Order: sequence, then C-alpha cells, then structure tokens
Amino acid sequence: MALPNNLYVGPSGWQRPDWVSTVYPKPASRGWHALDILSQYVDLAEIDQTFVEPLKPEIARLYVKKVERNRAFLFTAVLGRQFTYDRCLNGQAVAAWKNGMMPLLRAGRLGAVVMQFPWAFRFTEENRQFLIQLRREFHEFPLAAELRHESWLRDEAVTTLVNYHVGYVNVDQPQCFRATPPTALLTSGVAVVRMHGRAAAEQFRDGRGTADTDYLYDLDELLEWKPKLERLAANAARTLVVMANAGRGRGMVNALQVEEILGSKELQAPAGLLSIYPAELAAFRSKRPVQALLLPAQAA
Repeated sequence: MALPNNLYVGPSGWQRPDWVSTVYPKPASRGWHALDILSQYVDLAEIDQTFVEPLKPEIARLYVKKVERNRAFLFTAVLGRQFTYDRCLNGQAVAAWKNGMMPLLRAGRLGAVVMQFPWAFRFTEENRQFLIQLRREFHEFPLAAELRHESWLRDEAVTTLVNYHVGYVNVDQPQCFRATPPTALLTSGVAVVRMHGRAAAEQFRDGRGTADTDYLYDLDELLEWKPKLERLAANAARTLVVMANAGRGRGMVNALQVEEILGSKELQAPAGLLSIYPAELAAFRSKRPVQALLLPAQAA
C-alpha cells in the first residue's frame, strides 16, 4: 500500500533553533535554508509565525523557490491572532496579511489557511456571524476553522461550515471539559487535521500558548488516527495532517511515523533524528551515516 497521493503530512514550527543538529545538520553551509532539508522528507509544512505577524511577500517567494524540487509540497498557515482571538479586522492589517500569502496562493503551494480559535470561542449566533465575516474577509483563501469547543459539532454549526465552504480542522488536543474530541469530519473539499499533543490541558484550554510542544505521540496514539485519516483521504480532494508538537524535532518524528503507518514506501529520515529517536524511527534509513547516541530520547 502506498501513501494516498492526496494526503500530505508534515510539521508545524519547523524554524525552531532546536531543530538544528536534530532535523537539520550542523554546521549549516552558506546559503542553506531549512526548507532545503524539510522538503526532502515530507510534503507539508505549517507556517506558524503568521499567527503573530504577516509574512513578508519576499519571504513567501523564497519559500516557493526553496521547495520547487518537490512538486507536491504544500504549506498551511495560521491566520493572525489579531483576527481570530482579538477580532480586530483592521483594513490595513487584513491587506498586509493577504499580501504576504499571495505568492504561495498564486504558486499553488497554499493548502489551507487555519483560523485557529480558543476553547472559549463557543457556538453562538454572534460567533457564527463573526466566522462568516472572516470567511468573507479572507474569501481568496482555502479556509479551515480550528474550533476547540464541542458546541461546534452541533448540526447547525456544521451546516454553517458546509454552506460557507469552510473546512473543519479535526483536532487532537489535550482533553478538558467540553473539548472537541478527535473526529474525521469533512465540511469542504480540504480536510485538515492538527495534532497538538495531549498534555497541559489547562494551558491549552485557556489560550496561554499551545500545549506542551515536547509531547511525543506513541505508536498506539497515532494508530488511533489511522482509520480517520484513511476515511478523510478517501473523501476529500486534499487531506492535510499537521503535527504541532514541534519541540526537539518531535513533530517531524511523528509526521514520519504517520506516513509509515499510512503506507509510505519512502522511509527516509534525517540522520540527526535517527540518532535521537532510534526506536520510533527503527524502520527508517538515512542518506548519510548515523551516529548513535548513548542516551536516546524517550517519550514524554
């Protein structure tokens, strides 16, 4: 069985310093870029800095250039928190955010823009109307909504997403009171799954950053998602699976494991990750020699 050609798996937070000498080799050569390495192993990466500030168009064009050898490669991006959390739809801010994304959209490299909402964003008529307003404001983009409160699973809420062509982000998150459970819900042609880890429930629920980024999914936890991902891939035009547990390269480890579980034949991994996570990546090989560590990393 081969990995479905409409299914893309990859990490978020790929620009972290702790990915150097783990996912990426060290020292880096002149002119080196993280995407030069990343695009050799996965077909998806999430741009998470757009949650804080818009991407500069020249940076977006650089990203397009850096992944041109991988014709299948796509990006997702997180919509700015000023729009989703702060509800400030300032015209200049909206235009700046759109402008930064346009090079990716025009190049056909933008898989989805994720409207990430906090757990406190529950399904009410006011919030429904605000979601519709965001859809209209960013109508150029393939939008998907990450809705962390279970009230958004009501029939009326799901119908709203379908009617306005907004994808539903199926979330694996720390479980707390009335948190959205893992689902395989499809409301548009693009299916999105985001895996945040299962620790630090209170911090995640209250919106104080993300959950513990050092969380490492074990094999049984990933296998729980196998039938859901296969169902989404069978029915969606495109399925995007993002591992947001970025700390110490763990999102990349789990992304590679998901590809293995779903039938990928290209079992290659960066040498640094193989030395740190030999058990998790036991079936993988490297393009260069691997130096084993005396104390390999253990799951959190």
